[in-house]
Amino acid sequence: MDATIAAISTAMSASGIGIVRISGENAMDVIAKIYRSKNGKKDIHTVVSHTIHYGFIYDGEEVVDEVLVMIMRGPHTYTGEDTVEIDCHGGVYAMKRVLETVLKNGAVIAEPGEFTKRAFLNGRLDLSQAEAVMDVIQAKNSMALKSSVEQLKGSVQRAVKEIRARLLHQIAYIETALDDPEHFDLTDYPQELQKIVEKESENISELLKTADDGRMIQEGIKTVILGKPNAGKSSLLNFLVGEDRAIVTEIAGTTRDILEEYISLNGITLRVIDTAGIRETEDVVEKIGVGKAKQMAEDADLILYVVDSSLPLDDNDREIMELLSGRKSIVIYNKTDLEAAVDIEELKAKTGSPVIPVSVVEETGISQLEDEIKRMFFHGELSFNDEVYITNARHKAALEESKESLKLVMDSIAMGMSEDFFSIDLMNAYESLGRIVGESVGEDLVNEIFSKFCVGK
Repeated sequence: MDATIAAISTAMSASGIGIVRISGENAMDVIAKIYRSKNGKKDIHTVVSHTIHYGFIYDGEEVVDEVLVMIMRGPHTYTGEDTVEIDCHGGVYAMKRVLETVLKNGAVIAEPGEFTKRAFLNGRLDLSQAEAVMDVIQAKNSMALKSSVEQLKGSVQRAVKEIRARLLHQIAYIETALDDPEHFDLTDYPQELQKIVEKESENISELLKTADDGRMIQEGIKTVILGKPNAGKSSLLNFLVGEDRAIVTEIAGTTRDILEEYISLNGITLRVIDTAGIRETEDVVEKIGVGKAKQMAEDADLILYVVDSSLPLDDNDREIMELLSGRKSIVIYNKTDLEAAVDIEELKAKTGSPVIPVSVVEETGISQLEDEIKRMFFHGELSFNDEVYITNARHKAALEESKESLKLVMDSIAMGMSEDFFSIDLMNAYESLGRIVGESVGEDLVNEIFSKFCVGK
């Protein structure tokens, strides 16, 4: 980390302000070469840390841009190093010229995520917090943002480190007792350890219970719309999105491929997938679309089964109902503005799913749909006061590995094995949890994680 790095940290677009960030041992030398105050008398080396200075960026004797320069000396910076942020005008060319001038005078271009990687390597953030930075940037809704901010503040770190500390205490006790049996009696220890391990396994299970909710908070609930042709699937998608994204006609079989949109319902993101109408057909293209619809339903978090309430149920409806078996689903009782030919109670009995009356034409029923999705997935509401949500697949895998290691400890206790076996599996559990916060991780994994970040962060 000897190099002083620089990058544009704002979007490359026409905007009011752009930020060029510099970090590293020689950050102050770099800015001193290119910054001049209005009267040309200010020495940037001597200014107080965490102050902002008006002036100009010069490339030789050419004025590049009028700027504000923020000076922040380490270790009290994002990266833990000396850091400079240049607030310049936000035009694409203007930002590029400022960055080129910075690079010409001693900095090198930053790799994706390198600023946050340095914050991790310098101990400013643990790995779970560093990953949360990208989650904050990519948050698609208020729930995802709240969850990511809590992780950035250390919610996952605290939960994991508390479990690790208790496991480490037991590992140390066993190792000490094995080295000094005269002063440490392990006669009743296995029974005591079993209670401790069971408790920690429960704590890990509680974190794992939040993983599915956490994934859906972060990525959106994968929601597949199923129904017969002309039931109103595409109209429902357009209504939810708020614009005409799907083609809607009176001709059956208009939708033949998959159409995907992200929508937000009261802070919950739905990854909504409109599919071809399910029916028996000889049309080769439509048949492929029907097959895709069934395949998408297999992987869905939620199925919205759209029923045209003005038409009687038929064999195609019965085929769709079979796809709902064992899955979270909501029946959209559509076209309530027309005379009903389907009984709501009959639908509830046949599908075992809640039925929400909806009229896309009259724009009614969406609030009830929102409430039902919250009840179905988040027990009626989402609270971030106390609960830690696991939103990262890597964290989930590490928790599962740790839980499996603790199960091996309990198995060893049940079989009456010696204490050194306990210690091995306890250490494996401890190290698996360590991968979440960045301890016990290799350089390759660190590089892989930060390579997914945007440049300038």
